[in-house]
Amino acid sequence: MIRVLFVDDHEMVRIGVSAYLSAQPDIEVVAEAANGKEGVEKAFECRPDIILMDLVMEGMDGIEATGKIISEWPEAKIIIVTSFIDDEKVYPALEAGAVSYLLKTSTADEIAGAIRATYGGQSILEPEVTGKLMGKRRKEPLHDQLTKREKEVLLLMAEGKTNQEIADLLFIAPKTVKVHVSNVLGKLEVQDRTQAVVYAFRHHLIK
Repeated sequence: MIRVLFVDDHEMVRIGVSAYLSAQPDIEVVAEAANGKEGVEKAFECRPDIILMDLVMEGMDGIEATGKIISEWPEAKIIIVTSFIDDEKVYPALEAGAVSYLLKTSTADEIAGAIRATYGGQSILEPEVTGKLMGKRRKEPLHDQLTKREKEVLLLMAEGKTNQEIADLLFIAPKTVKVHVSNVLGKLEVQDRTQAVVYAFRHHLIK
């Protein structure tokens, strides 16, 4: 079963979507939250496989909640489900650590499909979001998307360190290193560690 936490300030939305998802043979909504603060607490309490996160909520919004969760739990898989597609919402949400971004116009089937895909390691983005990101990438180098931690991991990869050695040096779990390596490969649009290191040398990220 894919265990899901649903964070949204509209009770009727939570009730409807949760009922549909819980009727799926492979998905279980294990907790709900009505705001970002409660969402962060529930996330650490039940450690779900997937977190569905609304963006605009009173108090702590979805962007701040996503950032807080990822800062303490980097491997958390957060799907933004919102009505907003503007740049000031999309980019901060993805930069905070969300891996998928859906609009509330998505059907229940599409949300369920996104949950399964994200759980399986894919990143599901609305076509409009993909277009925005591609436009941004044309203006900025791919490595500008790397977080500080991902850059540290990339440098250690260039030194030939294994995931276990990187974990020991950065005082993080090997599983977390694996997530960072996957993020580095994805953001640099390369297939393996060797290609990532070659990219780093070509762009003078490693001296």
